[in-house]
Amino acid sequence: MVSRVIPVDPFDLVLFGATGDLARRKIIPGLFHRFVVGQIPPGARIIGAARTETTHDAFVQLIRESLEEFVPKAASQGAEIAAFLETLRYVCVDAAGEAGWRDLGQHLRPEAVRAFYLSVSPALFGAIASNLDAHQLATPESRIVVEKPFGRDLASSQALNADLRGVFDEGQIYRIDHYLGKETVQNLMVLRFANSLWEPLWNSTHIDHVQITVAESLGVEGRGEYYDRSGTMRDMVQNHLMQLLCLTAMEPPSRFRPDAVRDEKVKVIEALDPVVPTNIVRGHQYRAGSDAEGYRDHAGDPQSLTESFVAMKVNVGNWRWAGTPFYLRTGKKLRARTSEIAIMFRDPPHMIFPRIEGRRGNALIIRLQPDEGITLRTTIKEPGPGGMRVAEVALDMAFAEALGPHAEAQDAYERLIMDVIRGDQTLFMRGDEVEAAWAWVDPIIRRWEEDGQAPAPYDVGSSGPEDALMLLHRDGRRWREIQV
Repeated sequence: MVSRVIPVDPFDLVLFGATGDLARRKIIPGLFHRFVVGQIPPGARIIGAARTETTHDAFVQLIRESLEEFVPKAASQGAEIAAFLETLRYVCVDAAGEAGWRDLGQHLRPEAVRAFYLSVSPALFGAIASNLDAHQLATPESRIVVEKPFGRDLASSQALNADLRGVFDEGQIYRIDHYLGKETVQNLMVLRFANSLWEPLWNSTHIDHVQITVAESLGVEGRGEYYDRSGTMRDMVQNHLMQLLCLTAMEPPSRFRPDAVRDEKVKVIEALDPVVPTNIVRGHQYRAGSDAEGYRDHAGDPQSLTESFVAMKVNVGNWRWAGTPFYLRTGKKLRARTSEIAIMFRDPPHMIFPRIEGRRGNALIIRLQPDEGITLRTTIKEPGPGGMRVAEVALDMAFAEALGPHAEAQDAYERLIMDVIRGDQTLFMRGDEVEAAWAWVDPIIRRWEEDGQAPAPYDVGSSGPEDALMLLHRDGRRWREIQV
């Protein structure tokens, strides 16, 4: 299958924090991939901006080394790398001060699409937006991209929104969540709304429950200080898992347009029932083992009360989902790196065939990582003579196999950055959506903080704490295994 590349207009992309880890690992390699396939037009400029005092040549060398480290095919793409490096500029800018802004302005062209990507601490969002305004660099057609965490509670997210909206209209603000750029996440919408097979079944009449799992095999080493200030609830549930829940549970939008899609996502968040304490596994921490350090070793605080695992039962209070719970779980240092949405269908009202020992019923599994794809688990007759015996089989589609090499070549950041240049906000969070998510999460975090109870430990390399298993067992259900 040939990948269809949609061209974009010439642009000036200013990357604040251009010498940082995210820029080097994800953003710059993503831009390079789009350059190789011809999506970045001639004359486009990628302008690195950071407080690091360095020369243009030194910055170019840094980016060359980043590409060689983080792009698997870089060794065979010398000519493409050389051409890509010609698009780069560098300006030393003091985000909160006055230095460098005049120089930055001299690199920006009035006729080009102008985008500002803030790959920096959220504490600098307001200062950068203010300086862009003060130095007349933000035009009515400019776009500004901000990374999570977008606040640490409702009050701080409202303050950040106010800072950005003081300079930019909501239609210019792109709050990025890279999970929304994943191929499978977008295919979830197509699967639901472009196929007559699924939508009639997508409700509590036919679906018993939904499981959303984001399991990580790595711990918080290298970012322990940051993580200990946020925890799993703020770092994962409020954004990544909330977005997956919204896309799974939302009503069909009237059109595939940014605000129509985002309106329906906000309705899901506003329909969420408050989570009672018995329906949430209070934060746990992975413990040190014989050959593995524990969470507190990585966080640097032997008394830390920050959670590294969360599981909860969530109810969407509307007609479509009444009686169908959503079970969410996410944690660090688990058995394997796995992200999936599992739609677990109800059993037939009367089974006329002999039951399979351990049968779990029909399920639609949407895999986000590591191998993006979709699996439908169904029941068939077991081949061969000797009576009517039934068996469970999986109808499996991996995007890399079904759609060819282009299916797995595009990273989420590539897709989202190109959407910014096109002015397409469909896969970006709106301000009221972020605030609604915090309004739902805040009472849970507040209850934990008031309780002051130390998180219980769980073993490194496990599926999580026993309490998470009991969350489903008491409802007569069980989690899908985290596959290695």
